[in-house]
Amino acid sequence: MSAAHTDVEEVTQANTAFYEALEQGDFEALSTLWLTPTDLGVDEEYHDPADTGVISCVHPGWPVLTGRGEVLRSYALIMANTDYIQFFLTDVHVSVTGDTALVTCTENILSGGPAPEAGAELGPLVGQLVIATNVFRRTSDGWKLWSHHASQVLAENSEDEDDDSPA
Repeated sequence: MSAAHTDVEEVTQANTAFYEALEQGDFEALSTLWLTPTDLGVDEEYHDPADTGVISCVHPGWPVLTGRGEVLRSYALIMANTDYIQFFLTDVHVSVTGDTALVTCTENILSGGPAPEAGAELGPLVGQLVIATNVFRRTSDGWKLWSHHASQVLAENSEDEDDDSPA
């Protein structure tokens, strides 16, 4: 097996671990999957790791979040306010160049919030279609997330497709 093939497999596993940690609501596991300042050689004695902008994340409809503190706080909020989430990944493409890897995929998300009334187990399930780009960097501990950018796919308007008039 070639080194390039091994890298693609390892990045694929790291990407899968990211989504599994989200599904399981495992904040500890999720935290270990993101780069730390130490992974990038930033001396934490002189830089607050929570403020060091070494990682970034964009959730659908959110502004860009920069720095380990902001990014991990966003996942803690999502996990605390989501009773159920499941990702069905499609169109997964992995590209590795040196110590950097790019994963693009479609996140078919099924999620549910708190029950709307007492006695119900889970609120209504909602489906979303999201396009994501995950950037990984090789570290001594394996591949870790450097950036996650997700954008919701808007529903197509069938009237626009049938309209032949110039815009």
